[in-house]
Amino acid sequence: MKAKLHGKIVEVWQVDPYDQDLPLWVKEAFAKGYLRWVDKRLLIVMPALSPSTVANLKLGMVGTLGGGFCGYAMYVMADSGDFLDMTDHCVVSAHKFFKKYQLIN
Repeated sequence: MKAKLHGKIVEVWQVDPYDQDLPLWVKEAFAKGYLRWVDKRLLIVMPALSPSTVANLKLGMVGTLGGGFCGYAMYVMADSGDFLDMTDHCVVSAHKFFKKYQLIN
């Protein structure tokens, strides 16, 4: 779904293990192993979601010669109800999301 943050449109997904209507980018991330369930929590390989070199360097993530990733903020955990902001590479609690973001229908 789309949301607005500080005048910028971002792509977000509300984490839900029972969601049957996943956005295409979420389906692809699960298929590639970038998202996976660990018990009832979501494990996210953050640099792989949008592998822009510039964005990853800003976040402190560096690619290796073997094609892997290493660096800070590589793995992030999210709980059901949290929002995954793919555009800004972050997980936001529902409480903070509804304070800072505006959903676009």
